[in-house]
Amino acid sequence: MDASAHTWFSNRTSRAQDWPLARLLAAKGETTVSVVLPALNEAATVGRIVSRILPLPVVDEVVVMDSGSTDDTVAVAAAAGARVVRREDVLPQFAPRPGKGEVLWRSLAATSGDVICFVDSDLRDFSPSFVTGLLGPLLTDTGVQFVKATYDRALRSGELELPTGGGRVTELVARPLLALHWPALSGFVQPLGGEYAARRSLLERLPFACGYGVEFGLLVDTFALAGLDAMAQVDLSRRKHRNSDLHKLGQMAVEILQVAQARLGRPVPAPVEITQFVRDGSGYRLVTTDMTEHERPPMVTVEGYPSPR
Repeated sequence: MDASAHTWFSNRTSRAQDWPLARLLAAKGETTVSVVLPALNEAATVGRIVSRILPLPVVDEVVVMDSGSTDDTVAVAAAAGARVVRREDVLPQFAPRPGKGEVLWRSLAATSGDVICFVDSDLRDFSPSFVTGLLGPLLTDTGVQFVKATYDRALRSGELELPTGGGRVTELVARPLLALHWPALSGFVQPLGGEYAARRSLLERLPFACGYGVEFGLLVDTFALAGLDAMAQVDLSRRKHRNSDLHKLGQMAVEILQVAQARLGRPVPAPVEITQFVRDGSGYRLVTTDMTEHERPPMVTVEGYPSPR
């Protein structure tokens, strides 16, 4: 590991239990906190997550950003007490694009918190400590601007579940990219994890990739803009969510590689397509998918922002 990353890892990695609620409340002052859950067809899990966040006195608002769900996600989230915002109802001058990063970007204009905490809505073992842990460094240290979660990621295949082994794109794509091109960031255990928190004043100055590359882009861009000392990570122990199949992981990898290429100043051809092979009888069926990764500009450059708050 790069020497600066090793030092950073030792100094800036804490555990969720290091941040009890009483300590956060004492430090919060006038800082407001928004929790954002991006959601696409997560009716099975989003309600329970919302119901466990809402009672936290350190949280000022919980917003579910819907990405075009066709199941009962919107109704379930609203019934649990969240404010639900459909992606097309905020910044309507922008035609909606598919992808997680798209709704994370729009959430800046749909929320009011000084600190925004992002939590994936497909978690099967969510604990309120996910939120309080991520908020800890931000509420107690004015020098911290960005906090990423780390955890063991379970891998589930049918009825078999292993306690680790998830995060395959992380280990095979994201962390090797960091080791080669941004070694100072190699202390981040889960650079692609969906749980992180940051100050609005930082997030609104960053571009957002619209798809799966959003977390990688935010990590690298935060480093470029604010520096390593402004970043921290918190160990949340473990995380269980829906695992993707290998074809989906391949598509995710292509989007992440595009984001990395752009940050390295290397041209990315358009469109970007990936051809995958599906066994069909004794041969293969070729499936080609357009995986061009689009990006949204920093929110401070967008007409109509800031949102009323």
